[in-house]
Amino acid sequence: MTVESSSPSPAEPADDYLERRTLRRGSAGWLLLTGLGVAYVVSGDYSGWNFGLAEGGFGGLAIAMALMGVMYACMVFSLAELSSVLPTAGGGYGFARRALGPWGGFLTGTAILIEYVLAPAAISIFIGDYVESLGLFGLTSGWPVYLACFVVFIGIHLGGVGEALRFSFVVTGIAVAALLVFAVGAFMDFDASKLNDIPVEADAFGANSWLPMGLLGIWAAFPFGMWFFLGVEGVPLAAEETKDPARTLPRAIRWSMAILVVLALLTFFASAGARGANALQDAGNPLVEALQPDGEATALSRVVNYAGLAGLVASFFSLIYAGSRQLFALSRAGYLPRFLSLTSSRKAPYLGLLVPGAIGFGLAAATGDGARMLNVAVFGATISYALMSLSHIVLRRREPGLERPYRTPGGALTSSVALVLACAALVATFLVDVTAALIALAVYVVAIAYFGMYSRKHLVARAPEEEFAALAAAEAELARD
Repeated sequence: MTVESSSPSPAEPADDYLERRTLRRGSAGWLLLTGLGVAYVVSGDYSGWNFGLAEGGFGGLAIAMALMGVMYACMVFSLAELSSVLPTAGGGYGFARRALGPWGGFLTGTAILIEYVLAPAAISIFIGDYVESLGLFGLTSGWPVYLACFVVFIGIHLGGVGEALRFSFVVTGIAVAALLVFAVGAFMDFDASKLNDIPVEADAFGANSWLPMGLLGIWAAFPFGMWFFLGVEGVPLAAEETKDPARTLPRAIRWSMAILVVLALLTFFASAGARGANALQDAGNPLVEALQPDGEATALSRVVNYAGLAGLVASFFSLIYAGSRQLFALSRAGYLPRFLSLTSSRKAPYLGLLVPGAIGFGLAAATGDGARMLNVAVFGATISYALMSLSHIVLRRREPGLERPYRTPGGALTSSVALVLACAALVATFLVDVTAALIALAVYVVAIAYFGMYSRKHLVARAPEEEFAALAAAEAELARD
């Protein structure tokens, strides 16, 4: 069997190859998956987004958040359709593999993997900062805390997906409940005049009190507007562990996005209106700062502080899951070394958890620079968004008769909007942190060289994503005949 006439013939592994690489089926319903989608993102409500105030001011970040919200909404509607057509653990890689061929699948999967390996490393550092600021057990932010994060939470994942998703659901519920309590408390001190209190840069084009850094500040704030939604695209990675994925995944994706939009609006306006945009633009803990105008801790600020730690744990835990499933799918199909896709007796991809975890811990311990690692993650994310959106467009035009249990409202026009905005966000990463973008680009180039010189000649024909692609190629050839 061949994947494509222009591609090398995929390898035929031993008969038990897929038996040793099987996930636990039917472990998650739509409610757990909705919680997973929110868990990927919820830490972004507690920290990180506020640095966009320093790039674009309140108005600039508000517009950036709105545009990035449109991008994510268009993209998740597209992913909902694609996941109903191709419900495999490869997620975005599987979609791109069907639409764009082996190179497109590898480029998309690698970009997603960069995001899901770097983001947990960054979040482990933020967890360390929270532990230190709260004075928990007298610990300071450093490698022992980072190591504890990876050991404890990877250990839970090794116990099985059902246990992992239930743990994530509970912790995410605590973080979301605290956000709602925070919003109620912050809105009691809301003052609209505080929203635009950042000094105006007189020499910036188009600068005013709402856009103190000018029009260019809107574009520079794109990566920070993404932090309210970054990671929600990972829901389809649970496809092979989901009950009735063709129906469950679209429902979970849509509900996750709806909840995240509400949380983003509440968090953004309540925080800036309570304390002022100027005071929050450099804060490591903006929600707590918003509740402490005089620098004195209150009962509510302490609750939110602990909940912020819960939010970080939820996102860290869920991104570990997403990264392991992306690595599992790429390895199972031969794009990465095959041994990385082996699963345990509990159907957990143990090497897919341990190897990225070791890399993430090493990066966190060696650099201690969470902000830069998040910027590298954003670079990978924007590439994957552009390629996944393009995949939807290509499949809509090339395979209009493909059975689609769920259809994206607006069709290819919706995914075209996501594609344009994703490309704009990719360029914006260079405006914020050129070094981080270049680091990500270097990693990407090394991965491309590995695929071009070795793994593209050793793909596994029986992997689900490859079988989908082979079937599509065979049907296309019959149609031409």
